[in-house]
Amino acid sequence: MLVGRVSTPAASLSRTRSLTSALALLVLSLAVSSCGRVTSAYSAQDFSGRTIRALATVGMVGDVVRNVGGERVTVETLMGPGVDPHLYKPSESDVLDIAEADAVFYAGLHLEGRMTEVLERTSDTRPVVAVTEDTDHSRLLRSAAFEGSYDPHVWMDVSLWATTVDRVERALIEMDPGSAAVYRARATAYRQELAALHEYVRRQVATIPPRSRVLVTAHDAFSYYGRAYGMEVRGLQGISTETEAGVGDVQQLASMLVERRIKAVFIESSVPRRNIEAVQAAARARGQEVAIGGELFSDAMGKAGTPEGTYIGMIRHNTDTIVRALR
Repeated sequence: MLVGRVSTPAASLSRTRSLTSALALLVLSLAVSSCGRVTSAYSAQDFSGRTIRALATVGMVGDVVRNVGGERVTVETLMGPGVDPHLYKPSESDVLDIAEADAVFYAGLHLEGRMTEVLERTSDTRPVVAVTEDTDHSRLLRSAAFEGSYDPHVWMDVSLWATTVDRVERALIEMDPGSAAVYRARATAYRQELAALHEYVRRQVATIPPRSRVLVTAHDAFSYYGRAYGMEVRGLQGISTETEAGVGDVQQLASMLVERRIKAVFIESSVPRRNIEAVQAAARARGQEVAIGGELFSDAMGKAGTPEGTYIGMIRHNTDTIVRALR
């Protein structure tokens, strides 16, 4: 979130007025019926004299914007390390951050859950970009739990996530055409980095014995990873962590672990570990010790300033952790 505002009486009054304005915007957005929307377009701005203030919902999206935008764009992220976007509820401060941003970037495909409608309805006042909106739907996985929806965890397939660079590049050029050459050059360079990352993951996973390529995690966030790199994926919870795992789910997964002699399961940074520990205990009760193979980053990146605080570092960490535990 935006921080460091001066807490003088004048600044407090200014923030109060801004918050009131932002809340009014939110109320207006939510009051619009499903039959229609406000049709007024936001006014184009000249960014030749200053940087673009971009707001991203999750770290993976913010990292794409940061890599394409470079010094022309400052990026703030609403949901930091360890935050589950499926369950996230926007606060008053979030609404203010949205109102103050020049542009908002979000994942889309209902990853942001309860925030999605608010974000879409504020697109009348500023560019609001779903980075997956141009992704080829034939490459998306259907959600078994939510009819008519897709699995939003597309960043787990690096080659698929790389397509979001195109959408971010186009959005920034539309906002700031004078810096188009900068955005194009940076987008090209970042695509090359992602292509190298994709090959790295593919080579590393190939070193795991085929019968051991079973990835068991807290929730079903790794299906794209499994499809892209040749792993069977089992998640205790569904695609959204709003779906609770029951005793039957725990027992069923534990039975699979014992039957197939899987030696490691994984916790996630944004999901409580108690459910995976319950599976571990259930397998132990059946006579098999199953180790916690490590912590993976699924719906949130690591802390800023760490390798896992970038998308490339996050995927490399996940891959190295999986390979080390299963190989």
